[in-house]
Amino acid sequence: MAKLEIKIPDIGDYQGVPVIEVLIKDGDTVKAEQPLLVLETDKATMEIPSPGAGVVEGLQLKAGDKVSMGDVICSLQSAAAATPLPPGEGPGVRASEAQASPKSQTPSPAPAGHPLPAGEGKAAGAASTLAVTIPDIGDFSGVPVIEVLVKDGDTVKAEQPLLVLETDKATMEIPSPGAGVVQGLKLKAGDKVSKGDAVCSLQGTAAATPLPPGEGPGVRASEAQASSVTQTPSPAPAGHPLPAGEGKASAQPVAETPQQSSGKPGQLPYAGPATRKFARELGVDLSLVKGSGLRGRIVIEDVQGYVKQTLAQPAAAASSAAPAGGSGIPPIPAVDFSQFGEIETVPLARIRKLSAAHLHRAWVNIPPVTQTDDADITDLEAFRKSASDESGTKLTLLPFVMKAVEKAMQAYPDFNSSLSPDGASLIRKKYLHIGFAADTPNGLVVPVVRDVDQKGIVQLANECAELAKKARDGKLKPDEMKGGCFSISSLGGIGGGYFTPIVNAPEVAILG
Repeated sequence: MAKLEIKIPDIGDYQGVPVIEVLIKDGDTVKAEQPLLVLETDKATMEIPSPGAGVVEGLQLKAGDKVSMGDVICSLQSAAAATPLPPGEGPGVRASEAQASPKSQTPSPAPAGHPLPAGEGKAAGAASTLAVTIPDIGDFSGVPVIEVLVKDGDTVKAEQPLLVLETDKATMEIPSPGAGVVQGLKLKAGDKVSKGDAVCSLQGTAAATPLPPGEGPGVRASEAQASSVTQTPSPAPAGHPLPAGEGKASAQPVAETPQQSSGKPGQLPYAGPATRKFARELGVDLSLVKGSGLRGRIVIEDVQGYVKQTLAQPAAAASSAAPAGGSGIPPIPAVDFSQFGEIETVPLARIRKLSAAHLHRAWVNIPPVTQTDDADITDLEAFRKSASDESGTKLTLLPFVMKAVEKAMQAYPDFNSSLSPDGASLIRKKYLHIGFAADTPNGLVVPVVRDVDQKGIVQLANECAELAKKARDGKLKPDEMKGGCFSISSLGGIGGGYFTPIVNAPEVAILG
């Protein structure tokens, strides 16, 4: 019987890596390659497997501890341990997203001087020409290109957006699969594309690893590739002992039993950094996604499946904000209006459907209280006209109203706050971003002007004009409609004395 001391193997240039899960306890009998711990860096989640078989003794670590290479995990009381890895073979730290299927394993590099078989080594990073095509965009074909973000001769980085597509259900960016110089661009705004259509070629620098089949636009493996800790070495032959302290882990694929996460909003989901980044980019709440990985872990494929399922059910998504959806208000009964005369059915634009759901939620959740007043702006109007002539910039009332709102919010900080999800506290914001309602042919949108307190009237006027034009042209980016602290709505040329706009949740007030 031999006792083998198990230590943290080489995990790359990392120190103080958190232990997020301990999978064993003293007295447990473990097999060679059985996972002992799960660590998580800012780039990858990794399991530390046992270098041999035996009984666990003297376990030194618990969840929350931070470890580095060489730290003691435990001892194994065993008759025989596994074989040491040959010199030069890397640590067997496993990135969980890379284990989901055998196709994600990284093959061992060919020895120097020996050519790789035909078709292998395409992701090795050699200078080459990479053909860029439309990736998997779900069950869509003939999708319009609404914006082309590059031109021939541009140098792009890996993951840099190349195109913007828009279906009737979603807008999506197509990222570059590698870095290089754009050549032979084949698309322009207005073209319609499907999966596999050619976009362009990338020339001159290393291409990124191609995405596995079935991974959609924006699926980024860059976090899992950013460090050598995610390389998958060849497993050691069974039956040879590891020298004490040398426990370089191997990374054989583990058969994962599909499990389900809780799928409850608000609970901390079990997912790695790459999956979390991918979910953030798509705006997916991971607490709503069911995990299919080991111990219910959420992987990128789960997020993709959730998004595809959601996009395939736009009617259900829109109806989630219907009156009967938790508000206790009975729905309006369906009526066949054609029995009374001729009718025409006009499909709602996507923005109108999304706006309807959002505004209904806000109306139901935020009790509207309206205060009206009059202001004499005779002097302001005179100043506005003279300042427009002097600056050469067309000044509307909007930037002046923004500055007035800014002063009020600084004097009364509760107006620059949001109610916490549990309803127990106010979240006061130290930044001051103001949105303004812009009417477009497709519906109402709210562009957001950032840091209003740090900008003058002319700068605000120019930004508002630019955002309003992008809104009318349908080119507003998602980030340009996020982060508002307060909204301003104007009836503009419609006229009238007073009106009651709906508060733009999660803000707490709006000015009409």
